[in-house]
Amino acid sequence: MNILAIESSGRCASAAFMSDGIIKGEYTLDTGLTHSETLLPLTDRLLESAGGEAPDVIAVSAGPGSFTGLRIGAAMVKGLADGWRAGIIPVPTLEALACNFYGYEGLVCPVMDARRGQVYGGVYSFEGTKLMVRRAGGAYDMKELAAYVDAAGKRAVFLGDGADRYRELICEEVKGQFMIAPPHKRYQSAASVAQYAYEAGEAAIIAPSAFTPEYMRMSQAERERAEKHG
Repeated sequence: MNILAIESSGRCASAAFMSDGIIKGEYTLDTGLTHSETLLPLTDRLLESAGGEAPDVIAVSAGPGSFTGLRIGAAMVKGLADGWRAGIIPVPTLEALACNFYGYEGLVCPVMDARRGQVYGGVYSFEGTKLMVRRAGGAYDMKELAAYVDAAGKRAVFLGDGADRYRELICEEVKGQFMIAPPHKRYQSAASVAQYAYEAGEAAIIAPSAFTPEYMRMSQAERERAEKHG
C-alpha cells in the first residue's frame, strides 16, 4: 500500500511517502511561509522524487493543532484524494507525535502549546509495536500532565513545542528520570503520520467527504462570536 502522509498541524509543513511500510521520502519545511504557500509544492516535489507513483491512501494529521494549518491540510488532502480516488486515514496529531518515539520503553508525553495557559497533550506508552493510551489527548494545564507523569514513577520523554515553552515547569514538577526530546525528534513529522496510518491499516480508511479535523476547542473567532451573542 502506498501512503502519502501530510502534517500541517504545527509550524512545519511536512509530507512523506511510504510504500509497503518503507519511507521512500520525507520533505519538511519551517521557513516562516504559510502552509498554503509551501505544502502543495512540497508534496508535488516529494511525489516526483519518490518515482511519481500515486498513493492508494492519504494519511493526514487530523488535530489538534493550529486551526489554520489543520484547515489547509484538510482542504488539500480532500482535493488530492478526490483526484486520485484515494481514501483518507485521519491520524490523531498527538498519537502521531508520540510515534516519533516508536517502541520507547517508558512514557511518551507529547505536548503542544495551545495558548491561554494550556497545552494539547496526552500520555502514551508502547507495548511492542502497539501504542497504548495512558492519558487521553485533550486540552490540559501543563502542571497537571507533569504531575501525572511524576506520579507514574516511570522514565518519560516530553516532546512537542509545549516542551519548549514549559521546559522549566517540567523540570520542577517531574522528580524521576525524564528527558526533553532532542530537536530532530521533538516536533510533528509526516513520517510518523505515515507510520501510524500503516499500523492502523485499511480498516481506518474513510471517504474524503467523511473527514473533518479535530480541533478540540473553538477557535478565537468562534469564542468571540459566542461571547458577543451570549
